[in-house]
Amino acid sequence: MSSSYQHGVLVAFTAGATSGVITTVAFQPLDLVKTRMQATLLYDLRSTQAARTLPAAQRRMLDVFVDIVRREKFLSLWNGVIPSIQRCVPGIGMYFATIHFLRTMVGSKNGNVTASQALVIGGISRTISTASVLPFTVVKARYESGHYQYQGVGHALSSIWKHEGRKGLYSGMLATLVRDAPFSAIYLMFYSQSKQALEKSLGQSFLPPRTILLCSIFSGAMASIVTQPADVIKTHMQLKPEVHANIRSTIAGILKSHGAKGLFTGLVPRVTRRTLMAAFTWTFYEQLVTLIVRYTS
Repeated sequence: MSSSYQHGVLVAFTAGATSGVITTVAFQPLDLVKTRMQATLLYDLRSTQAARTLPAAQRRMLDVFVDIVRREKFLSLWNGVIPSIQRCVPGIGMYFATIHFLRTMVGSKNGNVTASQALVIGGISRTISTASVLPFTVVKARYESGHYQYQGVGHALSSIWKHEGRKGLYSGMLATLVRDAPFSAIYLMFYSQSKQALEKSLGQSFLPPRTILLCSIFSGAMASIVTQPADVIKTHMQLKPEVHANIRSTIAGILKSHGAKGLFTGLVPRVTRRTLMAAFTWTFYEQLVTLIVRYTS
């Protein structure tokens, strides 16, 4: 492997991890609200009748947001941000480094890929990064739910290992991959194709940040909506792995108690967060790569 090639992978990892940290901290409140809305189904809804009588304050995104600030404190909106950062630094960095590696292997000289190549590259890259940091994803979900009183990330990991073993640390792995791999595959397909089309139509090899942001927003919204049910299933399996042992039984339980709409609980905060986070992550990433290459070449 040439030094220039290794440099490219390192630049991708550094830029990806940095942009990931920035956007994770910025959009953590939306992720926490989404998790609380989904956890409500699991902890407060024990029957179909309960689902029908759930207070409106526990159903709407804005009310959940206000309720957290009122009952807890404003900074509680960032509960789970530490495991999120510990997950995203290696996870997002690895994701972008893998994309760069695969693009270089199968893409054209300028890194452009076809729609089918983008689907495969996005899916593989996310699968590798997600599987590598899944224990932190489990800890993050439990922190955000408000139903676990861990004293820190280290205590959370050791507690889960002690009481649940490896199965607990990797609970919801299949559901997470079913959510994340398709999301990244669909996202990268829309993003790469829209970006390449605009570059061709505008006759520019480098698009301005605002144009990249628009491509990212469109791609993120499409991918988020398609993968929302998998996110709900993943949250249930990670919060109560002893109850929701597999995807099939989890889906059956949600449908029985809450109907099909239960699979889209937390859709608004998740679509908002994932769309904006993906948009700004990719925009920051593209700009950081340009800056790093400029100052190190």
